[in-house]
Amino acid sequence: MSAAAETPGDHGPERNFIGYGPTPPKIEWPNGARICVSVVINYEEGAEYSLLDGTRRESAGEVASPVPVHLRDLNMESMFEYGSRAGVWRLLRLLDRYEIPCTFFGSALALERNPHVAKAIAQRGDEPCGHGYRWEEYHDMPREQERERIRMTVESIQKSVGERPLGWFPRYGPSINSRELLAEAGFLYDNLAFNDDLPYYVTVNGKPWPVVPYSLELNDGRFFRGGLYSIESFEQYLRDGFDCLYAEGAETPKMMTVGLHCRIAGTPARSMALERFLAHAKSHPGVWFARRLDIARYWLERYPPK
Repeated sequence: MSAAAETPGDHGPERNFIGYGPTPPKIEWPNGARICVSVVINYEEGAEYSLLDGTRRESAGEVASPVPVHLRDLNMESMFEYGSRAGVWRLLRLLDRYEIPCTFFGSALALERNPHVAKAIAQRGDEPCGHGYRWEEYHDMPREQERERIRMTVESIQKSVGERPLGWFPRYGPSINSRELLAEAGFLYDNLAFNDDLPYYVTVNGKPWPVVPYSLELNDGRFFRGGLYSIESFEQYLRDGFDCLYAEGAETPKMMTVGLHCRIAGTPARSMALERFLAHAKSHPGVWFARRLDIARYWLERYPPK
C-alpha cells in the first residue's frame, strides 16, 4: 500500500463517470462569450530532476540521449535553460501583442532561480498557480511530507511573485490526500483533473470544492508524448479544438485550455504556430481569455454549489 494512504482501505475520492451527462448546463460566460480560453504557461526550468539538486537522475529532454540517467546530461540541461533564458520571454511578448492574460503553473524553485520571470508575472497581472516546489511525485508521498511541500511552495511563490498561489497543479499529479491538504492550506480551487470542458464541484472535507479541469490534449507536451510531429499539426490541432468548442458554445458555452511550456512552445517555429492560432481565436467574437483563478472565482459567484 502507498505510504500516502492514511488507513487500510483508504483509496481516496470516488470516481464520477457521468459529470454533467447528456445535458451540459446552459451557462453564461462574461459578456455572453461562447467560449472561455485559458492559456497556461508551465514554468519549470530549474525545478526539473537534476543531479546538482540531489535527485538520483537527470530529466529527459525532447531528443534521445546516450547519457545514463545517473550522470549529468549537459545537453539536456541546456535545452531546459533555453526555456528560462529565451522561450518564456518569446511567449510573454506574444501574449502581450494579443493582450491575453495567462496562468503560470510555476514551480517554486524555478521562480526562485529566475526572479525576472517572477517579476514579469507580477507586472503583467498573471496568475501564479502552484506547480509544486520542484518536480516531485506526490502520488506516493506521505501526507505530512506533502503538507510540508505545499507550505514550502506557497511561501516561496509569495516571496518571489508577491502573491500566494490559490490554485494547484503539480508536475506529476496529485495524491489521494491533495485536495484535503489544499483546502487546509487556504487554496481556492485546483486543476487536478482532465475530465470535462467546464468547471465543476467535488466534495472535500464535507464542503463543495471547485475544480477547473486542465488539458494534456491541447498541449505542446504532445510533441514529447507523440501525436504532434510538425508545426502545422500543432497549429491545426489547436484550431480544430477551438472551432469545435466554439461551435458547441452557441448552445452550451465551453472552456478550452491551452497548455504551453517555455522550452517547447517558446521555440521560434512553434511560437509562430501558436501566434497563428491566437490570431484565429482573437478573430472570433464572443471569446473570453481568462486566468484560471478568474474562471474559478466567476464559477463560484455565478454558479455557486447547490
